[in-house]
Amino acid sequence: MSPEYAMEGIFSVKSDTYSFGILLLEIVSGLKISSPHHLVMDFSNLISFAWNLWADGKVKDFVDPAVTESYSLDEVSKCIHVGLLCVQDSSGARPHMSSVVSMLDSEAMPRAAPRQPMYFAQINYETSDATEDLENSANGVSLTALEGR
Repeated sequence: MSPEYAMEGIFSVKSDTYSFGILLLEIVSGLKISSPHHLVMDFSNLISFAWNLWADGKVKDFVDPAVTESYSLDEVSKCIHVGLLCVQDSSGARPHMSSVVSMLDSEAMPRAAPRQPMYFAQINYETSDATEDLENSANGVSLTALEGR
């Protein structure tokens, strides 16, 4: 589900592009978007897992071994690149599906570089001294019943 639909209920053709990008990343990795496997790798979700490995040039670590038996690493790398372009946070930054098909059909790598996902940052499980001093707070809730005259 695209971020704009999940947060604001706005649906467009770019929402389908987002869903296609998720599907592409799931196929290449052999993981589901909700798979806990990438949580072990210190990433909050499949998108951030894919992004960080792609940005570090470690695409092979993202790819399901069953996929590498059938396809070259260049082809799979292009799929990850296109998948990351499709799951950009802003719908305006996502390509149209006709462009996605052209990119996947082309021999060349896509020229556009995906931006780091804003909503999906790396999880930091280490606690610092500054956070240890924070106290929990509790908010009170009151309920008022309104009655007419």
